[in-house]
Amino acid sequence: MAATLYWVRRDFRLSDNPALVAACADGAVIPVFLYDEVLETLGAAPLWRTGLGVAAFAEALENAGSRLILRRGKALPTLRKLIEETDATAIHWNRLYDPDSRTRDEQVKAALKKDGINAKSHSGHVLFEPWTVETGGGSFYKVYTPFWKAVRDRDPGEALAAPKLPSPETWPASDELTDWTLGDAMDRGADIVAPHLNVGEEAAHGRMGAFIGNGIDDYADARDNLAKNGTSLLSENLTYGEISARQCWWAGQRAMADGKSGAETFLKEVVWRDFAYHLVYHTPRITSTSWREEWEAFPWNSDERLKEVKAWKQGRTGMAIVDAAMREMYVTGRMHNRARMLVASYLTKHLMCHWKIGMDWFAECLVDWDPASNAMGWQWSAGSGPDATPYFRVFNPETQAEKFDKDGRYRMRWLAEITSKPPETALSYFDAVPRSWKLSADMGYPSAPIVGAADGRKRALEAYENRGF
Repeated sequence: MAATLYWVRRDFRLSDNPALVAACADGAVIPVFLYDEVLETLGAAPLWRTGLGVAAFAEALENAGSRLILRRGKALPTLRKLIEETDATAIHWNRLYDPDSRTRDEQVKAALKKDGINAKSHSGHVLFEPWTVETGGGSFYKVYTPFWKAVRDRDPGEALAAPKLPSPETWPASDELTDWTLGDAMDRGADIVAPHLNVGEEAAHGRMGAFIGNGIDDYADARDNLAKNGTSLLSENLTYGEISARQCWWAGQRAMADGKSGAETFLKEVVWRDFAYHLVYHTPRITSTSWREEWEAFPWNSDERLKEVKAWKQGRTGMAIVDAAMREMYVTGRMHNRARMLVASYLTKHLMCHWKIGMDWFAECLVDWDPASNAMGWQWSAGSGPDATPYFRVFNPETQAEKFDKDGRYRMRWLAEITSKPPETALSYFDAVPRSWKLSADMGYPSAPIVGAADGRKRALEAYENRGF
């Protein structure tokens, strides 16, 4: 059988993997993962978590009678070298849609086709390809609700079974994953975050099964309760393709057929992720500049050295609900979705800091970092994005805390300084953050917010009105 390369990216799964199925139909499959120019741009937490995903997928391939070949270098020359070594005649991969990945993939596909290689990309990262969802006028969608209505009755196709993997007679050499030291930048934080992770395809399906069986009924309301484990937690696994959006879609559809009351809300969240990729494909500037171009002139602070930015990053603004959310991120690698909106609103509106500061910091710290969802989420919160919350809608952190953390359990879980007997979750924060911050639980909590709820709102609205928006 002719050798075929399957280029692994954000699709660490055997089931519902269109590129892998196509590669198996072409010949003896050699799965390969590259530490390339795109991977090199990842922040500390997503890079480390990628390494864990690679290790889990490599083990799954071994159990299926195959193996994962690791190579480091720019994608095109590295793939060309591997093709030469293996006499491969074809290469398959699942598409990605962020600007950096598209630039790389377009270059690779054009060059390899010119070399006479059958280079094919497949849809495996989203439910619906961004160019297949259009308005009546033939344009792309800029508002979520019409997008949801356009796709909610579409059939994304059945999820694919894991294929039998035909192996080559000989395998090319592979790098050792440990030599890549993908977790170095995490330093001591890795040991704190690791117990909160759910790595690999099997674990992802276990997580989804538990959510569908026990959590989806209350999902519509519970997902906003900060102290309750009311979300699916599947963002981590979707980020690395350990479960597919299509598998989540059909699980939600089955739950809806079974009368689970939160099923439609869950399906809307799966489609919200598709909407983010729809926008990043059609307007790639969303990852780097204000989607609404007039917002480029807004007087945000862009200096990360500002004391307000430092306090926000360290979870020491004195605004308890904001600080609790930031500390949750350092301990677990994730942040509750409601909390993400609160910390983003506080940074961009109360502190008047540019959304890119927050977007880039999340890209450094979140294990479930997703280029499309992160960019859209920050621009939505800041008011500069498509279908955004209006800038004059300023979340009041104090009233939000009263509403979504009524008894203070979320804040006490993460803020060691506000309780006489802090839980381990709160104390772990001091073991996870950079040593250079020189923080300890006996420092005491800030006596007052660095910017109060009322003062921050007033300043934000004045800036908004003075710019003539």
